[in-house]
Amino acid sequence: MAVSWEESVEYSINTIYLLFSAYLVFVMQLGFAMLCAGSVRAKNAMNIMLTNVVDAVVGSLSFYIFGFAFAFGEGARSNPFIGTSFFALNDIPSSSYGYDYSFFLFQWAFAIAVAGITSGSIAERTQFSAYLIFSCFLSGFVYPVVAHWVWSDSGWLSPNSSNLLLGSGAIDFAGSGVVHLVGGVAGLWGSFIEGPRVGRFDAFGKPIPIRGHNATLVVLGTFLLWFGWFGFNPGSFDKILVAYPDTSDQGNWTAVGRTAVITTLAGSTAGIVTLFGRRFIVGHWDALDVCNGVLGGFVAITSGCAVVEPWAAVVCGFLAAWVLIGLNILALKLQFDDPLEATQLHGGCGAWGLIFTGLFAKEEFVIQVYNSGTVGTVRPYGLLMGGGWGLLGAQVTEVLVIAAWVSLTMGPLFYALQSLQILRISVDDEVAGLDVSSHGGHAYVHSDENHPRFYAEYVSLQDNGS
Repeated sequence: MAVSWEESVEYSINTIYLLFSAYLVFVMQLGFAMLCAGSVRAKNAMNIMLTNVVDAVVGSLSFYIFGFAFAFGEGARSNPFIGTSFFALNDIPSSSYGYDYSFFLFQWAFAIAVAGITSGSIAERTQFSAYLIFSCFLSGFVYPVVAHWVWSDSGWLSPNSSNLLLGSGAIDFAGSGVVHLVGGVAGLWGSFIEGPRVGRFDAFGKPIPIRGHNATLVVLGTFLLWFGWFGFNPGSFDKILVAYPDTSDQGNWTAVGRTAVITTLAGSTAGIVTLFGRRFIVGHWDALDVCNGVLGGFVAITSGCAVVEPWAAVVCGFLAAWVLIGLNILALKLQFDDPLEATQLHGGCGAWGLIFTGLFAKEEFVIQVYNSGTVGTVRPYGLLMGGGWGLLGAQVTEVLVIAAWVSLTMGPLFYALQSLQILRISVDDEVAGLDVSSHGGHAYVHSDENHPRFYAEYVSLQDNGS
């Protein structure tokens, strides 16, 4: 069937928009790498950067072969739990469901971000072979199943389903739950099963600070992630040229701009609240705390970024900061060691973001996003906005089922890897650092000629010293 000139222009602009958004989301992988590298000690910098590269290359193949099919497979054989078509991109492009290669690329960039979140929780003490295993499993199966529930039209939690849960479906527009809560819960189990790093707590359980080696990289990574979030959230509209039929001047192009502003407000508010909150608690101004606060605000607003007012984004960021601060205090009391605060940041703030959406989603924006602004459409919206309990109930359901699903899949996997002694490195290797014990040398050139360049030299020096 021939496509008109007007249609070809529309398709081209929408494709360019989605591809550009995918490129921005992929830049977040560099942001994760810089953030992680700066947050660990220098002796583990090469290891943590390599894991971020592995996220991309392993995630590419696993998501291509079966991950995309599990997430977005449609048709007679698919069901509300998991997709069963489009394996290895078979039958893509699909005019029936509107999937093409640019959509795959955009979703792939999301999938590899999940494993990057988890890698931060278990940094500085994990065998590289174990990372290869769980990264593939997480991005190729665990995450895609959750994505199918929420983002596929046939998913049982989807707000686009023909059979809406509680008359609403869960609104997780860009992935506070699908991406961040999944990664955070996976990191929780990995860090819990491995235990804290050597020297993180003393014999009485008192925390001993282990600072990352480069604050500059942390700040650089934060700004790269901020930049990428402008593709992560606004890009989740998929198409920019969608007009709302009952207005003369509004369409997705309006909502895209609003979403970018709301994302900025939430992150900025969380950052400033964390700055002063941590100053009050610890007595000094900490750039690293502010960076994590900003990211916590972004994580929280990701669910409702398209359906809330700008003032609500400020509320979201304000409370996200206190969620992060509170969970970090609790983690220390429980002797839980997460070098990048990924569990608290992505898991805790992600869960708050889902609840926030159930409280503050605006009816007009919900109809715009999920019914193209059609007048007369009735949908549940935020409880505090007068929309009843339906949406909030769906949001709470999403939090609970994601926590349960990831726990039932990733928990046993981490436990099995630990039982087989292929999860955590030895104490000697951990003290030496993963760079020298597993990767052949240091990430940085040392001027001290007596500094061991390779693991064998490190062992020799230890033996001679004893």
